[in-house]
Amino acid sequence: MKKLLFFISFCLLLGSIESLFAQAPKKIVVENSDFSDVNEVEIPGALLLTGNVKINHDGVVLTCNKAYFFQRENYIKAFGNVQLVQGDTLFLNSKYAEYSGNVKKAFATGNAVMTSPDATLQTDTINFDRNVQEVFYNTKGTIVSKNNTLVSKSGRYYVAQKKFQFLTEVTLTNPKYVMKSNHLDYYSNSGHSYLFGPSTITSKTNYIYTENGFYDTKKNLAHFLRKSYIKYNDRRIEGDSLFYNRNTEFASATRNVKITDSINKGIVKGHYAELYKLKDSMYVTKRAVAINLVEKDSVYIHGKKLMVTGKEGERIIRAFKNVRFYKIDMSGKCDSLHSNSKTALTKLIGNPILWSEENQITGDIMHLIGNNTTRKIDSLKVLNNTFIISKDTLGTGYNQVKGLNLFGKFKDGKLHYVDVIKNTEAIYYARNDANELVGINKNVSSKINLIIENNAIENITFFNNVNGNLYPEAELPENDRKLRGFVWRGDERIKSKDDIFPPEENELNDKLIKEGKAEEAKPNVPMKVRKETLNYDKKKPAAKNGTMPGVKTKK
Repeated sequence: MKKLLFFISFCLLLGSIESLFAQAPKKIVVENSDFSDVNEVEIPGALLLTGNVKINHDGVVLTCNKAYFFQRENYIKAFGNVQLVQGDTLFLNSKYAEYSGNVKKAFATGNAVMTSPDATLQTDTINFDRNVQEVFYNTKGTIVSKNNTLVSKSGRYYVAQKKFQFLTEVTLTNPKYVMKSNHLDYYSNSGHSYLFGPSTITSKTNYIYTENGFYDTKKNLAHFLRKSYIKYNDRRIEGDSLFYNRNTEFASATRNVKITDSINKGIVKGHYAELYKLKDSMYVTKRAVAINLVEKDSVYIHGKKLMVTGKEGERIIRAFKNVRFYKIDMSGKCDSLHSNSKTALTKLIGNPILWSEENQITGDIMHLIGNNTTRKIDSLKVLNNTFIISKDTLGTGYNQVKGLNLFGKFKDGKLHYVDVIKNTEAIYYARNDANELVGINKNVSSKINLIIENNAIENITFFNNVNGNLYPEAELPENDRKLRGFVWRGDERIKSKDDIFPPEENELNDKLIKEGKAEEAKPNVPMKVRKETLNYDKKKPAAKNGTMPGVKTKK
């Protein structure tokens, strides 16, 4: 029992010692009042202060026309031209205010205005918690910060960080755009804005949507993540990560990039893109593909690099390095490609090869010519070293035609009528109506005409200086059944839209998609401010001084 009493006494003594060292709330000090009075009937427990009232409490100065000072509660009620000042960073004006010295909290209402060096807040009611240095309001408020005006239903201001936070409807109006969001963090000193959740930015030049973004309202630089896109009158650019410079109308996108041309009905995809709106040009790489609508069918064009330039109706597509393209009834390869929408001319440059149905066509120079009125492929031109090869429909041999140049016409999107001219040679497996082999025709002439139907050569006609024979199969040796320069490249043929990508591009695609999913899993935290560089989206080492966006660090 004695031990128990001793323990209780020790605890009480310890509590008394702690209470002695605990800091008691500072008392409110009245520095000035023209008149003071006590009226226990009307205002029990309060000192009535009237005229040029000035009160000080722990670094805060409050002035007003009249005040009720409850000394026992360490509490003030202020009336008329109320102003609460904290240092040189915060000024709170209102018609009425209350302030508690014990809990260091203020309440102001009636045309309440909070002013800081970088912004001014106007609302009906403002609360100020000095313990955590936070100002908050739940009535419609208007914030003016240099060129930006923010209107919201509620908000919070972090004094030390100079940050406004809005978790309900907020609209930021700038001379160049209007920003709307349900969650916006705005730093009044730097002009940095962080957007979380569905948000939009509307201007005369474009419309931006994002669900996680950063916008520097002073420099007009932005970075957007998560379901973001930028929409112009004629184009829409989207990707996992978007960078945007409003000053130069430059945008770049990284991972799962898609650029839609609403006027020319085209789509460009890749994993990195740059769009220069003022120059009407864009650049796409990393599994880049351009998709264009031709004759109610899509044409897929792939190159390691794609460039699209020119205004509406004058667009030019350039593809570089290991170019491949695919259409249901046509595909091909070349070193580079140049397609002009105004002239409807597509040039296949450098080792071109074209597969039209079952026909393999090669030559030094190859042009596909369209019709701008019907938007259909009209004709084909092959210059120098023309060579056409197709497998015999039933046998193991190859039909072959070679000459200097080729001029062909399309019918319903398929190559139908072909003229091969100058120094022409042909090997043709002739069959009767029962598809029985009649013989192998081997000819030289000045010109050859081909009619192609049902994926095969239906008719072949030789013109001028014709010299040749129809050989029975057994009488023509195997080494005489192929013309000089014969190369069958059937294993290279692109048979689907997926075949346009080489294996290394598919590996890159899988890697970037995986990285993108990992980033989606990250929490909604403010991103680092990006710099306008071509590789801006690469990881950068953290700043040595640990500076965070929107917070100045003094040395």
